[in-house]
Amino acid sequence: MRKIFLFFLLVATGLTAFSQKTKKEKKEERRQRINAMIKQEEEGVIAYHKHSVFGIKMNTDGYGAYLEIGRAQSIKKAMLFQLEITERKHPKEEKVSYFGGSSIPYIYGKRNFVYNVKLGVQQQILLGNKSNKNGVAVSGNFGGGITVGLLRPYYVQIKTGRFVKYDSVDSTLFLNDSQIAGGPDFGKGWGEMKVNPGLYAKGGIRFDYGKFNEMVNAVEVGLAADFYTKKLQQMVYTKEKQFFFSAYVSIMFGRRK
Repeated sequence: MRKIFLFFLLVATGLTAFSQKTKKEKKEERRQRINAMIKQEEEGVIAYHKHSVFGIKMNTDGYGAYLEIGRAQSIKKAMLFQLEITERKHPKEEKVSYFGGSSIPYIYGKRNFVYNVKLGVQQQILLGNKSNKNGVAVSGNFGGGITVGLLRPYYVQIKTGRFVKYDSVDSTLFLNDSQIAGGPDFGKGWGEMKVNPGLYAKGGIRFDYGKFNEMVNAVEVGLAADFYTKKLQQMVYTKEKQFFFSAYVSIMFGRRK
């Protein structure tokens, strides 16, 4: 029995030592990899071949999120491929709550939700590299692609409990604020969406403060322009537009390889 106990004790001690050794080896390998990447940058060698990024974006007329895949072309240039989904808001949108009715507030006169799905390519040019391994890299991005505007009808609930939209048979109730009891149900209008395709272009400045160039932790500010094949119907009694110009700021996180 004593021999069996000593055997298991030796095995446990060996496994613990192996685990500690493995952690130390991994830490040392990571340190060597980081030093190699820093040295490569100093010598003008490409420090990474690709990166994957998730970003949250706030526009002057909406908000959204996007995914980005980057491919390095040289030490100063990279090609960025982006998929972006945002919701466009109208500046005259104002939520109203009806006391005694539905708990969901509504936006008076809103005709459609507008969702944008964008697929595009950007050229990234490094403007200023990090002065040290924990510094900030500054790059400029410009490009564009295709955008698809998805228009989902906006419904309001009237006092009888029914939901109506602007171009329904009883659309007069849609604009009668004395009859509106609440806002839209989340499940309404998805099967009635209309498509309005277009093009977009954007340019921005990215500040990347990711540690050791392995992590992408960045903030980007810029301008964007969107043009649709047809005018967007967002609000009642407002001028419909095809061209939209906006500013944005985005926060992104990801990794490089």
